[in-house]
Amino acid sequence: MIMNAKEKTKQGASKVKDESKPWVRRFGRIGYFSFGGVFILLGILAFLAAIGAGGDTEDSAGALQSLARMPFGSVLLWLIGIGLIGFVIWMLLSAFKDSEGHGKGKRGLSRRTGNVISAVIYASIAWNALRFAFDRGDGSSSEQTWSAYLLAQPFGQWLVGLAGAGFIIYGIVQFVNGVRAGFMRDFQTSKMNEQEKRIARNTGRAGNMARGIIFGAIGFFLIKTAITSDPNDTKGFDGALAELAQQPHGRVILGLLAGGLILYGIYGMMKGRYQYMDFKR
Repeated sequence: MIMNAKEKTKQGASKVKDESKPWVRRFGRIGYFSFGGVFILLGILAFLAAIGAGGDTEDSAGALQSLARMPFGSVLLWLIGIGLIGFVIWMLLSAFKDSEGHGKGKRGLSRRTGNVISAVIYASIAWNALRFAFDRGDGSSSEQTWSAYLLAQPFGQWLVGLAGAGFIIYGIVQFVNGVRAGFMRDFQTSKMNEQEKRIARNTGRAGNMARGIIFGAIGFFLIKTAITSDPNDTKGFDGALAELAQQPHGRVILGLLAGGLILYGIYGMMKGRYQYMDFKR
């Protein structure tokens, strides 16, 4: 793949800038590894559900609860929780300090805003991991709770509908990003050999496309919630996968998406190793 001028500038600058604040970068890289591990876990559990060996499809909270029941599960939950805290901090640095070099253009500001949203989402997952490590909490889903809260507000149906539209747009962006492999501009490709580039590109493509489909499904169910004013129609990550599994050839679809989530987790770990990082302040 031929790099454009902006990517070449970023890759060249990283050789100097990436040496700054190594402890902050190390924290961020550990966070990316934990981020990848969470998606691998989700993918494995979804795959087990697809072949009928894992019970119901589970979201991140359910996956973490399952992990808590495994040997050394509490230790792994501690590692995931602490690692995701690193990821959250890095997302906030990327959003406010532009530590990933997105810039101040429309695309860059959009990416940085998305990083704030990611920080909120993964802060919640980190909290769940740590509280399950302490053997607290019931892991109950909150999607229906917040959608019910929004529906009770003035213009609540519009708010839920707009949230659904936002998820669909985000899903389309993720899917297109996967098809075009635009995410490769975020890697320090000058430090990667051809095999590593191929792994990053292929896992990122499959993973982003799978996530795009799932987020699009979540958006669809949010819009359905807005139309019916019934919070029971709201589906989170787990609910969207479960509904997709009920469609014709649903288990095949679920199995493919599960594989995509596992590959997305591998892609996340590749980002932990080769993600462009610049933090000097």
